[in-house]
Amino acid sequence: MDKIKILVVDDESRMRKLVKDFLEREGFEVLEAGDGMEAMEIFYEEKEIALIILDVMMPKMDGWQVCREVRQSSKVPIIMLTARSEERDELQGFDLGIDEYISKPFSPKILVARVEAVLRRTHGIDASSVMDAGGIEIDKSAHMVKIDGKEIDLSFKEFELLTYFVENQGIALSREKILNNVWNYDYFGDARTIDTHVKKLRNKLGDKGNYIKTIWGMGYKFEVE
Repeated sequence: MDKIKILVVDDESRMRKLVKDFLEREGFEVLEAGDGMEAMEIFYEEKEIALIILDVMMPKMDGWQVCREVRQSSKVPIIMLTARSEERDELQGFDLGIDEYISKPFSPKILVARVEAVLRRTHGIDASSVMDAGGIEIDKSAHMVKIDGKEIDLSFKEFELLTYFVENQGIALSREKILNNVWNYDYFGDARTIDTHVKKLRNKLGDKGNYIKTIWGMGYKFEVE
């Protein structure tokens, strides 16, 4: 499955990297532009950009100008980032055909949620529905997992645990964090619940069970070799 392309336009490289890291972790392909003119060059060169995340205040060509030019030829969804949350700005944005408005500073998780909501609304894309990691394919909407194209049988909690690992690839996860996110409650006591599920999950994944690394004294990390 081809990755969904998102163009991130912001003159702050730190902000672009933050947004890019979070979106790539969710399986998107991210293109970057540091100003409006560079954004338009990429926009005209690249095919199938599904969404633009656009900062208002930029040198050479600001977000409003970029939006006007894009709207002359395309209805691609645009999420506007702004440091100012004035109503006047928002109204101007919606008049120009902006789909969403997010004020800085923002939570990257909120941004990802908005991106997925806009894509569902505008393209009918469930952006987070299918994930692939080293031959493990997870279809969240169908609640199905395939290993190298062959479906495997997982319990509900094993499925949730695997999904959480894949969504947080390369990140060391403590047992407490896993419990809070997969079991949805604060857990006091031993961590045998997780260890038991991880053991069963590794067995069902076969060779790919090795992707789940044990971090002694802390928890686990999912890493594709």
